Amino acid sequence: MGLYGRCVRPWLLDRSLGPRVTAAVRDRVCAGLAGDVLEIGYGSGLNQPHLPPAVTGVWAVEPSAAALRLSQARRAAPPVPVVVAGDDARSLPLPDDRFDAALCTWVLCGIPDAGRVLAEVARVLRPGAALHLVEHGLSPDPDVERRQRRLDRLNRAVAGCSLRTDVAGLLDASPLTVTELRTWYLEGAPRPAGHLYAGRATA
Repeated sequence: MGLYGRCVRPWLLDRSLGPRVTAAVRDRVCAGLAGDVLEIGYGSGLNQPHLPPAVTGVWAVEPSAAALRLSQARRAAPPVPVVVAGDDARSLPLPDDRFDAALCTWVLCGIPDAGRVLAEVARVLRPGAALHLVEHGLSPDPDVERRQRRLDRLNRAVAGCSLRTDVAGLLDASPLTVTELRTWYLEGAPRPAGHLYAGRATA
């Protein structure tokens, strides 16, 4: 990964997915989290201010050293302690049935082998515990999907992720059981990048 991917992209994502655009969505997705939470793709810690009081700790998995540097102030803020728990969600150095919940926001679109990541999440969640997620991905609207296809290469280069991730398909193929999944277009966002999937899937 070059200088852009290591240093510029984490800063860009911190700004483009910041509170002005995503605060309401993060509040909704984080609602109901409690206990020890595994967060896949912790990034710059943008979910930290949205965690409910019932969360007792966050175990952060994040491959970007630059993103973790950007997250320092959020990780240091009370009251929820954060443990940096690894840098590869495809192979978590964590025991089975360890966590009360998991969290994943705007991550599956850019992770290599997202299916393996979801299998690892299922492994470390306690039986009945839920993954809370929001992702952008493949639109069912043919016109929007065509634009996603045209823009996908550029988006991969700039943002490091695909506009055409089949989020529902990934969840269906995983060991998790989807209990809630809704889709909509994020207000104010370009439709190719703003088609969102949000919900929960249990171990």
